[in-house]
Amino acid sequence: MARELQEVYVIDACRTAFGKARPNGAFAQTRADDMVVKVIRSLLERNPDVPRDKIDDNIWAASTQWGDQGLTIGRTTAILAGLPVTTPGCAIDRMCAGGATSACFGASEIQVGAADLIVAGGVEHMGHHPMGQGADPNPRFLAEKLVDQSALNMGMTAENLHDMHPDIDQTQCDEYSVLSQQKAKKALEEGKFDPIIVPMTVWSGNGWTVADKDEQPRPEATVESMKDLRYPFRVKGRVTPGNSSGLNDGAAGVLLASEKAVKEYGLKPMMRLVQYAFAAVKPEIMGLGPVPATHKVLERAGMKFDEMDVIELNEAFAVQAIVFMQEFGMTMPDDPKLNPWGGAIAFGHPLASSGCRLMAQLAYYFAEHPEARYGLTTMCVGLGQGAAMIFENVQN
Repeated sequence: MARELQEVYVIDACRTAFGKARPNGAFAQTRADDMVVKVIRSLLERNPDVPRDKIDDNIWAASTQWGDQGLTIGRTTAILAGLPVTTPGCAIDRMCAGGATSACFGASEIQVGAADLIVAGGVEHMGHHPMGQGADPNPRFLAEKLVDQSALNMGMTAENLHDMHPDIDQTQCDEYSVLSQQKAKKALEEGKFDPIIVPMTVWSGNGWTVADKDEQPRPEATVESMKDLRYPFRVKGRVTPGNSSGLNDGAAGVLLASEKAVKEYGLKPMMRLVQYAFAAVKPEIMGLGPVPATHKVLERAGMKFDEMDVIELNEAFAVQAIVFMQEFGMTMPDDPKLNPWGGAIAFGHPLASSGCRLMAQLAYYFAEHPEARYGLTTMCVGLGQGAAMIFENVQN
């Protein structure tokens, strides 16, 4: 028997602070699964009308499913978070878009009537698990020239994107990056992230402390100060630590509900999922991924880019953000629609968590801007993919 698809609503979204992936970083001695537990508990504590025994699935992503990010982290964290033993969970991987994919897969469960309440998110402890830890790429990739060697290094793919767009130079990327830092500084000072970042008590070498602030932002950055930074990916390159996202630790998650659950439990949704899409490009130019993903999601939704009131784009590298802006005719170098509270160049990019970070920023931007109706979240993905999601503001 055919049945109508259910609407999917985002009830809440939050994240931990993002620490630097260093031995002295905020989360250096904190487990990845404990960061996930903190996010799950925070989402449910902030929404007491959501019955814990009615959570239909706990879906979590990690790019490196190893150690404290392994063992089917969605199921283990459901148990650790104190959810009923009857709560199922799973783990998925789409690298940088892991959290976005968790949310999309959870949304699909709701749409077809297989679930009414879903917790979904992503985590990455890059201090414990460097990108690619334990991976063993098939030698055929290079031996048969299926991909160029640069495809396996994200920074080199950004340099490749520069090669494709010689009109985008380092100065433009540095200018964009400074703007991201300045927007983040302003948003943080104005308290925009107070409802987004959940404080977490963590152990450090100096005892217990509270991690409640991102470690990555560099508000003092200037174009002049960035000129002498090293080029880690290519001799005389254009990609530097200043115009790239950082290596970080953190978790982010969302609470999703069907229209039935919203009515039954008296929930107040923040936004409605309109459509989502994934796309792929050559792995060597993975930063291009948001472009076809955005075109695809707009086509599937029957919408135009101009209908988007705000775009949350994950800034893996400044060059990929600028390419996106050029493709969609956005105002350079600072379009008011794009990342109004700053992006990953300022906050950091703990891989699988970033998709839900974007959703959290969009949801709370919507809360402050009832005039904004539609928003887009989009990101590039390692090995040549892109993800995009369209949401409608339902808070007005």
